Amino acid sequence: MPKSKRNRPVISTKALICAPDSSAVTLSKTKKKPGLERKGKVVTDIKDAVEHYANAYVFTYDNMRNQKLKDLREQLKSSSRIFLAGKKVMQIALGRSHADEAKTGLHKLSKFLQGDTGLFFTNLPRDDVERLFREFEEHDFARTGSIATETVELKEGPLEQFTHEMEPFLRKQGMPVRLNKGAVELVADHIVCEEGKPISPEAAQTLRLLGMQMATFRLYLVCWWSSDDFEVYKEGLAQLRAEADDSS
Repeated sequence: MPKSKRNRPVISTKALICAPDSSAVTLSKTKKKPGLERKGKVVTDIKDAVEHYANAYVFTYDNMRNQKLKDLREQLKSSSRIFLAGKKVMQIALGRSHADEAKTGLHKLSKFLQGDTGLFFTNLPRDDVERLFREFEEHDFARTGSIATETVELKEGPLEQFTHEMEPFLRKQGMPVRLNKGAVELVADHIVCEEGKPISPEAAQTLRLLGMQMATFRLYLVCWWSSDDFEVYKEGLAQLRAEADDSS
């Protein structure tokens, strides 16, 4: 007679993996989150800058333009380093109190890292830094939500700067236009933007077409630290407070 096969218990793979007392070893490695790695590198880089540069400044800015800042970084790379990162990350790198500051007095910078601020480390003489920040300005087209620096009004009549192909696009920007014998014509006066008021998306497009640059990228020094001194700049502090009031 054929031997009967003994019934063997079936073990569920799912049960083995999920069993709380399982001794199975997880083969996949836990990866660090990219955001944490970036923050850790920023902290390391700032601590390194503290060791290599004699002066540190907190600065604020108006109408940030990333490419313009990149150009400035390139211009100053032999003598200076600029950091724009989360304020808490920069504060951790500098230290937020006497107990954890990277160097004596550095924690004083941390309380000024609020709003739109960055760190500037340099070996340049202080006079050169102050002149650089005072004279730095880059003009650009205003973006949606920026405050208009002047009122721009277009008068009724032909708009010779625009070709007939642009007439449908201009109408989409809210301009009362038509084609008259192949030329773009404004059928009524049109206000593009008003001084002191936010610029709409349509106005931003129109100002760009008109070649009118209303935004100026500027930098302001807020405070300065060296191993034996610390000072606050009144103009930069006022700018920082004005930004805080605008955002509140």
